[in-house]
Amino acid sequence: MTIIHVPDRPVGTLTDAWRACVGTGRFNLALRKDYQDSLALVQSEIGFHHIRGHGLLGDDVGVHRPYEVSGERRLLHSFTYVDQVVDAYLALGIKPFLELGFMPSALASGDRTVFWWQGNITPPADHDEWADLVRGVVGHLVGRYGIEEVRTWPIEVWNEPNLAQFWSGDQDAYHRLYEASAHAVKEVDADLQVGGPSLSPGSDEWWAPFAEFVTARDVPVDFVSRHAYTTGPAQHVPFGTYQTLRAPSSLLEQFDAPRRHLEGTALAGLPVHITEFNSSYRPDNPVHDTAYNAAYLAPVLAAGGDLVDSFAYWTFSDTFEEVGIPTGIFHGGFGMLTHGQIKKPTYHLYAFMARMGSHLLARGADHLITRDDAGRITVLGWQPVGGTEDGPEPERHTLRLSVPVDAATAFVMRSSVNETEGNAWAAWREMGRPRFPTSRQLDALREAAEPVRRHTSVAVDGCRMNLELTLGRHEVTLVEIDPVRDESPPWVDDVRILGR
Repeated sequence: MTIIHVPDRPVGTLTDAWRACVGTGRFNLALRKDYQDSLALVQSEIGFHHIRGHGLLGDDVGVHRPYEVSGERRLLHSFTYVDQVVDAYLALGIKPFLELGFMPSALASGDRTVFWWQGNITPPADHDEWADLVRGVVGHLVGRYGIEEVRTWPIEVWNEPNLAQFWSGDQDAYHRLYEASAHAVKEVDADLQVGGPSLSPGSDEWWAPFAEFVTARDVPVDFVSRHAYTTGPAQHVPFGTYQTLRAPSSLLEQFDAPRRHLEGTALAGLPVHITEFNSSYRPDNPVHDTAYNAAYLAPVLAAGGDLVDSFAYWTFSDTFEEVGIPTGIFHGGFGMLTHGQIKKPTYHLYAFMARMGSHLLARGADHLITRDDAGRITVLGWQPVGGTEDGPEPERHTLRLSVPVDAATAFVMRSSVNETEGNAWAAWREMGRPRFPTSRQLDALREAAEPVRRHTSVAVDGCRMNLELTLGRHEVTLVEIDPVRDESPPWVDDVRILGR
């Protein structure tokens, strides 16, 4: 097998696009303790910059509050829950990526809804009142948190309007909504960021009409957004879903789609945000709980920042209720964490990425290698995986590297997750798939979820170290290499510890 010769000098920069944003369940869920505990853990070990979810304007947040006085209809904008959620986010070092939706029922033109929690998907009955609502929300946030802060919060208009499940109007109706929303945002402050159209996969025919509309009518657009998933039609079973999968390269192709379709338009060159992505678009597909999912997404995290400005994993936590209240601890939820903060293999992929440096040394089909400012080299390795049609992966995958190290000896720490290591889902299956584990079982699952860690010292020959990594099935591994500066005093003799 070929040895990969890692260059001495950086060949580029690893951007933070992979953690610029993360997805979440609907806005109201952020009031729950389990949600906040999960987000605190994610922020302590990964540190996302922004968080995006649905439901900011839904009835369960209670912003839009019409009332009557002497038979006259009036409006109150109430921010009791908005302030609690945003305060909690900022305290954890994460900013909102605001999504304007869904429609408050008292402003809606119809009664069509989506999800178990019934988000209204109809256009506003009164676009002036909708614009007033947008101005009210954004203006309140500016007044509470300051204009310099809120200018760093992107504001996205609606969610997947190209799908009838999320928007009962047509494309022209979305354009009208976008126009009213964008102007309302800019009336609060011209430097606030507003964008869209937040398209789902498979609807690239929307790009050209959107670009033509906003250009012809001089509607503000500061960024464009879309989503990316790679699964086929849902094959439903009770409280679960199975789906086919395309190869992970399909995600990167979808990331690149907005730039391709907007080339030559007035929107070419705008920032591109992938405001949702994952393997499956279903919140009850067990693939999300597996080591395969982590290996599947590793090349996407390694290369996605070359294509877009952010790509938000959907979602950080299983505190999520689109198809109802989850029926068990492992239920195929989108989250990196289960309820109760059990870490899934995909969580570890992100935690490994968070330990990497910004100086890119090498990148390939099974590896990403960086150096940080202190000289520490990190190697993220993974077993390449394919989609449904590619068949099963082998039991082992080997990666051989020649790594530059400026010392006579290197300390090597390796952390791994695969089908049997660092894999709480595998342990849960071996337990008999308890739907509601006992306290003792939960403790065991949390222990089983931790990566397996190994460490050693390696001699360096001529400022280079040979590193051979054998990865198990669906493994993702992080190797951290630090130069050793030996500070052992001359009288130390470890052989004498036992007095021999």
